[in-house]
Amino acid sequence: MKQAYSRRRFVKVSALNTLGIGIALPLTGKTFLVHAPSPGPDGMPVGNSSFVPVRAASWWCNIEDLLWSQKKIVDKIRFRAEAFAEAGFDTAINFGFHIRFDFANYFGQLHGYYANVCEELHRYNIKFMDHYSCNHVERPRGEEEFRKLHRTQRHHVLLFSDPVAAKHAQYEGHYFNDICQVNLRDGSRGYAKQYQLEAFCHNNPDFLDMHGKYLRRLIKDVPVDGLMVDDMCDYAGPLVCGCNHCRDRFRREYGLEIPPLDDVEFWGDTINISEFQWGNYENPAFRNWLNMRADSVADHLKMVKGVIGDIPLMTCCSSSGPIYLNAVNLNLERMSPMLDFIMLENCGINIKSVNWTRMDSEALHQKDIAFRRGNKPAIALSYTIYEKGGYLGWSLSRFWGVANWSSTLNHRLEEDPEDMMEIEDIAKPFNKWETKQSPLNCHEGIDLAEVRLVNSRYCKENGWRGEDGKEQWDKSAAWSELLLGKNIGYRFVRCEELSDPVALSEEKTPLILDSIACVSDNQVDAIKTYLAGGGEAWLALPFGTHDEKGNKRKSPVSNTLLKSKYKNLILINTVTDSDPLEKLIKKKRFHPVLTQLAGDERWAARIRFHEGKAVIHFLSRGLVAIPHSSIRDKDNIPVLKDIETTIKDNRLSYVINTSKVPLHSLSVMSPELTEEKRSVTIHELKPGYARIDCNLEGIMIYAVAQPALPGQVRLQ
Repeated sequence: MKQAYSRRRFVKVSALNTLGIGIALPLTGKTFLVHAPSPGPDGMPVGNSSFVPVRAASWWCNIEDLLWSQKKIVDKIRFRAEAFAEAGFDTAINFGFHIRFDFANYFGQLHGYYANVCEELHRYNIKFMDHYSCNHVERPRGEEEFRKLHRTQRHHVLLFSDPVAAKHAQYEGHYFNDICQVNLRDGSRGYAKQYQLEAFCHNNPDFLDMHGKYLRRLIKDVPVDGLMVDDMCDYAGPLVCGCNHCRDRFRREYGLEIPPLDDVEFWGDTINISEFQWGNYENPAFRNWLNMRADSVADHLKMVKGVIGDIPLMTCCSSSGPIYLNAVNLNLERMSPMLDFIMLENCGINIKSVNWTRMDSEALHQKDIAFRRGNKPAIALSYTIYEKGGYLGWSLSRFWGVANWSSTLNHRLEEDPEDMMEIEDIAKPFNKWETKQSPLNCHEGIDLAEVRLVNSRYCKENGWRGEDGKEQWDKSAAWSELLLGKNIGYRFVRCEELSDPVALSEEKTPLILDSIACVSDNQVDAIKTYLAGGGEAWLALPFGTHDEKGNKRKSPVSNTLLKSKYKNLILINTVTDSDPLEKLIKKKRFHPVLTQLAGDERWAARIRFHEGKAVIHFLSRGLVAIPHSSIRDKDNIPVLKDIETTIKDNRLSYVINTSKVPLHSLSVMSPELTEEKRSVTIHELKPGYARIDCNLEGIMIYAVAQPALPGQVRLQ
C-alpha cells in the first residue's frame, strides 16, 4: 500500500541521513544481451539492440524533481532505484516531463536529474530509457481546456508557457509558434483538442533541426540505454498540415495541390461526420495525401534513428490495425524498420481492462511486426492503480509471450487515491515468482501456429470497407477471437510475407484470406505459387477487387483463383457472418491440436515452445471487474479496484495431438499458488494423441503448465 511504501522509504532515508552511510545491494536486475540481428525475413533493415527488456516499469517524475540536485531529490532517486532492484525490474522507462520542449529552459537541470537516475539504476544493472513526446507543446486554449488539461494530463508533469510567453518560446533559435502544423481550415496552429497540444510539423526543416540538436544534447548529457520517442503521429487529425513545407512535398512527390475543405471530391462529408473519418477514399488524390503524411512521420523517425545510432529506439502504439489510424498518421508497419522495440499499449485502469480478448489481435499483430523485423522485442504496457490490475497486465504479457511494462497511472486521475500502490510494490510478487519459479524467456518462446491469419495494411491504408460496412481489420479481429475461443494457435501474415512464395511455402498451415480486397500483383503471384505447390488457403470473398494502391481491378483476382480449381483452395463464408471454422472442423478439413473435453471453456490455452519443450499458458476469459466505488477515469468509466471470476469448474481436460506437440512431464504453476506445483496427468490414448488433466483450482487469472527447467527440481 502507498502508506506502507512511504513509511518504509522514510525510515530508510532518515537512517541514511542520520548515519551518513549507504546500503550496498547485490546486482539483482537481469538483462538479456543479444547480438546485432541479421536482416529480417522480409528483407527490411533491422537495428542493433544492446539490451532486451523483459520486466520493465515506469519511472515516474513530478515537478519537484526539477529541484535536483537537492539532497531530498538525490535520496529519492537512490531509494527508488533500490526499490526497482528489489522488485526485479531490468528496465526503467521514464514517465514524466513528457511534453519535452515545454522544458527547454530547464534542459540542463532535467538532464542532470536523468543522469543521476542512470547512475543509480546502473548500480543494479537496470537499464534506463528516456520517454518523451517529441513534437508537441502544451497550449490549452481557454479556461475550459486549461482545467481539462490539469484534470487529465497531470502525469505529463505540466509546465507550459502562458499565452504571452508562448510567443517567445524557442529552442536553438527556432520559435515554437513558427514550426507548428498549420490548420487547413483557418491557417491557425494545429491543435489536438483531446490532449490540449499544439503540434510541430514533421516536414518542417527547422523543427527537424531543433529535434536533432536536442537529441544530440540528450545523449551527450545522459547515458541513456534506450529512447522512446513518443507521439510519432498527428493527433490533430486530418486538419493538419497545410504549411508550405507539406504543400511543397505533396506537389513535388505527387504533382498535386491540397484542396480546400469544401472540396467534397477530396474530403468527402466534412459536415455530418467526425473529422477523424473525413476523406473520399475513392479519390486516388486523397489516398496519395494520406500516403505522403504517413511517409512524413516515417521520415522523421528515420532522422531520429540516424542521430542516435545504435541506441535502441521505440515509439508508442496503442493500435495498428483499424482504418481510423489513417487520420492521425499512426502507421506502425511503416515506422517499424527504424524501431528496435515494438510496443503495445494494451490496457488501462478502468473496468474494461478485464475484457482482454479484444486486445489479442493487436498484441499478436504487433508481435509479428516485431518478429519480421529481425525478431525484435515486443513489449506490452499496462496501467494499474491496484494490485489485481498489475497482475492482469503481467499475465497478459506472459500469455502473449512478450515483455511486460508495468505502470501505475500516477496523476492520470484528477486526484490519486490514498490507497494507490506504487508499481514496485505491485509488481514485486509476480516478478519474483517469475524469476524463481518460471523463468521463461518470452523473447525466445515460439508460438504454436496452426493457422496463418492474413491481415492487409493495403486495405487499411486505402480505406477499404466491404458491402457489409466492415473493414478488413474487423475480419482479422473476429478471427482472432474465434481462434482464441477454440484454443487454436495462430499468427499473423502481413503484406510483405504474402508477397514471398518461399516464405508462404515454408509452413504447412492453412492461410486464412478473409476479405483481402487490396492485393498486389506480387502477392497474387506468390499465392498462386503457394497453391500450385499444394499449399492450403481458406478464401472468403471479396479477394483482389483492388490493387495495393486502392485502384479497382477490371475483375477480381478471386475469379482467376477459383477458375484454376486449386485442390487446397477452400471457399468459406466471412467470419463476421458465421463460424466457418466449426464447419471446417466438422468436415474434417481441419484438426485442432488441442480439443477441450472437460472444465470451463473460458480458460484460454496457448501453446508455446520454450527451449524446444511445449509449455501451455492459461488465461481466464471469465473475469469480472470490481469497480471503485467513487473514482472514475477521464472518460467517466469506473476505475478497476479488484477482479473476481465467474468460472467454477477449474479441472480441465484436453485431447492433444502429441505428434505435433510432444509432451514432457508438466506441472501447473501460478503466482496465485506461490511455490506450489501440481502434476499434470498425461494419459496416452492412441499413437499420436494423449489426454491431459490440469487442476486449476484456486487460480483465478493465470497459470502455466510447464516441464521442469534445467537446474530445477521437479516437485510431485
